[in-house]
Amino acid sequence: MTAHKISVSREGKIHFNNNADYCVGTGRLGLALTEEYLKELEFVQKMIGFSYIRGHGLFSDDVSIYHEYEEDGVTKVEYNYTYIDRIIDAYIRLGIRPYLELGFMPGKLASGEQTIFYWKGNTTPPKDYKLWTDMVIALLKHLVSRYGDEVVKWPIEVWNEPNLPGFWYKADMEEYFKLFKETFAAIKSYDDRFMVGGPAICGVRDEEWIEAFLKFCRKEKIYPDRITRHHYCVEFPERIGHYDYSKLEDSEMRFENLKSTRDIIDSFEEFEDTPIHLTEFSTSYTPKGVIHDTNINAAYLARQLSRLGDVNEAYSYWTFGDVFEEQGVPDSLFHGGFGMVAAGNIPKPTFWTFYFYKKLKLFSDNCVYRDDNAVIVSGDIGYAGILWNIDEEDRDMELSFDADEGRYALVTKTVDESCCNPLKLWHDIGEPAYPSKEETDLIRSGAYPLIASSAFEVSSGKADVTIPVRKNGVVYFSLTRNDLTPDRGYDYEKVISFH
Repeated sequence: MTAHKISVSREGKIHFNNNADYCVGTGRLGLALTEEYLKELEFVQKMIGFSYIRGHGLFSDDVSIYHEYEEDGVTKVEYNYTYIDRIIDAYIRLGIRPYLELGFMPGKLASGEQTIFYWKGNTTPPKDYKLWTDMVIALLKHLVSRYGDEVVKWPIEVWNEPNLPGFWYKADMEEYFKLFKETFAAIKSYDDRFMVGGPAICGVRDEEWIEAFLKFCRKEKIYPDRITRHHYCVEFPERIGHYDYSKLEDSEMRFENLKSTRDIIDSFEEFEDTPIHLTEFSTSYTPKGVIHDTNINAAYLARQLSRLGDVNEAYSYWTFGDVFEEQGVPDSLFHGGFGMVAAGNIPKPTFWTFYFYKKLKLFSDNCVYRDDNAVIVSGDIGYAGILWNIDEEDRDMELSFDADEGRYALVTKTVDESCCNPLKLWHDIGEPAYPSKEETDLIRSGAYPLIASSAFEVSSGKADVTIPVRKNGVVYFSLTRNDLTPDRGYDYEKVISFH
């Protein structure tokens, strides 16, 4: 086992935008009408608590907002908010608000028949832009009427991945720019407090699209409230049967790609410092990417979360749960789904990475140490941090902290392949595609961190601790000052000395 030494000064001051709990992704919004979806979201919200949720299909036919009918030989439009109200009511009940992605195209409003996914979201431009913007504004007015003035704070994004031909007919850049212009103008004319962003691109020709989008905005005197893009971190996958196998890309290369977007934006004087939102990010970009279920996914994303806030105001993990149907109904419990939670509320290792970052945020926003394997904050009662080990041999993290004299407690929560690995447990019991209640309970019981603790006195001004981090492991720790306050007659050492 190798050693990695870290010296932590309480006077350290490191910029660290920990916004891991700002937003989380979901499958199409219509899935929020199902029981399992809401159970998984309730669990995620209870344990982590995201502020916003972003998903596709707001205007798709399964949510059923847009309708046309004929009366006296005239085609007329009407809207139905039954399902969207039910969906957003459920979100608000669970303490989360929608990040409104405007898409896809209602069938009756579409200019063509191109669709994407198992659930056939229409990805063609509107046949009439006035009907499109009328629909958008009518929905916003309805939401304000139902939920009040808070709705103007709900972020808005125009479409999803228009640089990919499957998501926007022929990946027509000029047509998307028209969609953005018309939508942006209509929303701002209704209420300019709404925050509207785009172009929501992913991967392909990303620098070209960002630069062209900003040139268009400059020409049209449009000022987006934020620039949105996506961020995935694997090479092109190999498909075997139902499943996609991908190699992780180098973390530094991915961070440099994000920095290139920041640099392009800041090269335009009028758009300098415009916030960037990563409205989707993960490792693999496929819902059958087997890496999503693994411990290395959790460790890789621990490093991502330590630095995504450097050039991005916000970032949204894709997705919270495995109720997801882009390529059809999942074939098995662990199928490589995007979710941080599997069916039956089984938290995957990646769930704990986000849980740990939320714990860190609640502990303190004062970052005193950060490197490629750790991030540490200090607060009034001590320190807290996250340590990770991406696909390397086991290591001992030897940490030395500035500390006043007194008694300290070290508590660790460990997620690694040996102690928190529901995928392995599922594999070892035969990979049941549709596990029984007993099997689900068993797998869930093996999906929680290993908690360990110790207590010691500090007298030298330094608190020295060693925390093992195994291969593909993530460890949350807290080192806090506390006094021993036993009840009268209680002697812990005497209690444990019986033999």
